Order: sequence, then structure tokens, then C-alpha cells
Amino acid sequence: MTYEPTLASLNAHPVPQWYDDAKFGIFIHWGMWAIPAFAGSSGSIGEIFRDHFDKAVAMTPYTEWYENAIKVPGTPSAKFHAEMYGNMPYSDFRDPFLETIDQWDPDAWADQFARAGAKYVVLVTKHHDGFCLWPSDVKNPKRDNWYSRRDIVGELGEAVRARGMRYGLYYSGGIDWSFNPKPLRTLGEFISSAPRGKYPAYATAQVRELIERYRPSILWNDISWPTPLAPQLQLFADYYNEIDDGVVNDRWMPQSWKTALMRLPPVRRSFDRAVRKRMQSESASKGITPPKPPHFDFQTPEYATFSDIAQNKWEATRGMSHSFGFNRNDTDADYLSAEEIVHGFADAVSKNGNLLLNVGPRGDNGTIPKEQTTRLDAFGNWITRNSQGVYGTRPWTRAEGKAIADGETLDVRFTCTDTALYAHVLSATRPQQLTISDLPVTADTHINLLGHGPVQWQGNATSVTLTLPAKTDADPAWTLAIPHPAT
Repeated sequence: MTYEPTLASLNAHPVPQWYDDAKFGIFIHWGMWAIPAFAGSSGSIGEIFRDHFDKAVAMTPYTEWYENAIKVPGTPSAKFHAEMYGNMPYSDFRDPFLETIDQWDPDAWADQFARAGAKYVVLVTKHHDGFCLWPSDVKNPKRDNWYSRRDIVGELGEAVRARGMRYGLYYSGGIDWSFNPKPLRTLGEFISSAPRGKYPAYATAQVRELIERYRPSILWNDISWPTPLAPQLQLFADYYNEIDDGVVNDRWMPQSWKTALMRLPPVRRSFDRAVRKRMQSESASKGITPPKPPHFDFQTPEYATFSDIAQNKWEATRGMSHSFGFNRNDTDADYLSAEEIVHGFADAVSKNGNLLLNVGPRGDNGTIPKEQTTRLDAFGNWITRNSQGVYGTRPWTRAEGKAIADGETLDVRFTCTDTALYAHVLSATRPQQLTISDLPVTADTHINLLGHGPVQWQGNATSVTLTLPAKTDADPAWTLAIPHPAT
């Protein structure tokens, strides 16, 4: 199909089957911020916006926002930077980062991601600091040589694809501090700071260069897009016509009269007041769910999830700790456990989502920290044993269920294929007997415990009680396969 630069044509673009089947991807945030590798340990992004709204953007737990954070007096990052580096500008981290790049091993990363069971990888090619991880021919008019001499984007792409994984590219389209260096404190200041002038043409040219040179399966833009809708639609049409099974995320809100109004201080202050009031009344655990732009293929809630099966395909996007970039302050206790990662993954898949789990490599040697690789290995072991109930599945008629074992209630998440229902029991323990209600069984149904084989059961479609084998592994969850015709 040939796509035209119209919403009618682009919105007919289907989510490609490979993306819906993949379920699990790896996000990579690696840049100059990994040299200082600092953000104040102040909680989650949701808690920061709830409790410190007037400086939330500068107090974010994201180390990749370090350049902005050190510009705002009184923030933990500003204090740290003054103590460690004095008045050194952020741009001086470029040379030590380039030295680290010289010793980087893309094959080691790709091997790690493949062992973890990832089906795709998304690399941050340019974050908010504007530094590019490829030798771009589109030169930054504000900062000379603001790119990597080594082609990180290209080399990682070769390594990832050689191991059978898809390759996607992230680009910070809405923010670039090399073009707009003004310190940002509030959400209103942040979302209204998309650079103007030469920046829209620069960003468009760079994304087109990424498409032409690296042919990404995913275009993952962040924050917003600096052009109006019409040129954006042309970019999408050209991308789909070039990459016939490509997919784009939802962070492409184009510039319009509404975004222009946000540049007016009274409008921005009114917006901030309204958002502050809402955030203070909501649960901080909700994270961030971007607004829907005119066109997208999948949504990207950040440190957030959905409560039920979503109509639109989506992707749970998060780091293993409160930051995407590596944070020197993080201890093992600051990271999600392998059990929490598996449970969050099963929850997302049951509700029509994927999981894009981030790694933040170190700035001193380009390796992925042990706290992260240990969790990736544990996740990979689990998904290998339970892959049948994950890859290529779709949501069932309901996402959630409950099981009863020894008087304890356990959470269950469901996935299905055309031939089987899978019940993922979210528990690291496995009781001798388990009762689940409302399963599609008949007298001759054979229920299997993935990784073990058939299990005995009794009951009917109203209530099924299973007798389970003794637990001999360390899996944080386990999966029952129930053959059935898809409903």
C-alpha cells in the first residue's frame, strides 16, 4: 500500500504483526550525562511532580536531564555539580564520553539483550542535550562537532539485527537544549520550550537521515514535534512507504496555535496551576501518559500502566530504577526486583501492551551495570521457560483474574492464541493446590504447566482446582496452558 500525507491514509496504517507479537523490547539511554551519572534520590517522576512541582523538571530523577538540572540553583544536581566540577560547562563531558565510546562493545550489548528474550531494541540517538550518537551530516548550527565520531547507531544496529532482533531509534524532537538552553523548572516551561528558528528543519533533516541511513523498524519520537501537522504527515508517509512494516509511537504532537499560546507567560502559568492541582490530587504512581496526537501506531505510558485491556496497542516504558540513564546513587534496593519486572510485563501483555525496559550503561566504560544485567538474565530465564504463553499472544476476553491457594489470593493475568488460553499466576511460590474460577474447560481438557507438563485438575468451568508439582525453580511467576478455541 502506498501512503499519502493525509490523516485518512496514515490512520489506515495497521500495527505490524511483528510488533504485536514481539512483546518485549530494550530501551537504551546512554549519553554524556552518564559521566556525572547523577540525579537526586527523591523518588519517582510522579512523586517529584506531585511534591516539587515548581522545580519538578529540574529535580527529576532522570540523570539524562542533568544539563538542565544544573542550571537551576538549589537543586541536588546543581549542588553536586558545583562540588564535583565547579563551574565546568556540561559540554566538557563530551571528551570523556568520546573516550568511553572508543572502548564500547556493541556485540556484548546485543548478546545481553538476546539472552534476555528481547525481540527489539530502541536506542536513544539524540536526547534533550542534542548530542548525536552517529556522525550526522546534518550539522548543529549551535554547537560544533556535537556528535559521536564513532557510529554507535549503525554498529549497534548491525549487532542487534545479526541476532534476529528488530531495531528502533529514539529521537528527542520536542526538546533540544543546544538550541534552547533556557533553564526549565515547571511542566509548562518544559512543553513550551520546543526550539524554533532553524531547529524544525534541523530535526526533520536528522530524522530523515536516520531513516535513510539505518532503516529503523520503529520511529520513537519524544516530547513533541517541532513542525506543524502537514510536514509531519509527509514525514510519516515517506517513512511508511520506505519501511513497509515500520511503526511510530505517540509522542509526535505537532506545533499549532495551542502550542503557540503556551509560549505566553499568563497562559503557561494558568496551565501550571491546573496541572499542579490535578497532580496533587492524584496518585503519584500513575506516572506519565502522553496525550494522543493526530497520528500514531502505539501509545507509550511512562512508569505507568493501564487498568484494563486497551483498544490501542501500547508499550509500557520504564527504567529498572527511577531513572533511565545510569545513576551513581542507585543501590540494588533502588531497582525493581526480577519478580516485579516479570509481574509488570505479564500485566502489560495481558492488556494489549508490550514492555520497553530500559538499560542505562555506565559512562566510564560503556558496560551495562551488574544490577541491570542480573535482572535481565533472570527475566530471560523466565521468558525462555514461558515463551509459549507470551510471544505472539493476544489479550483474552479479560486481563485479570484471581486464584486461591491455602487461603491466600494470588493475582492472575491472561493471554491467548487461537488454540490456547494462558493463565500467568503472579507468585514466586507455587502451592500444592490452586483454585481458579471461570476457565474454559471441559471434561477432556488437558492443562499444562509450562516447563513441567500436564497437571491434574478437577471441577468445571465455574471453578477449577489444580494439583501442582513441587516447585524446583526460582521463577517469579508460572504459567498454565489451557487448550481452547479462541473467543
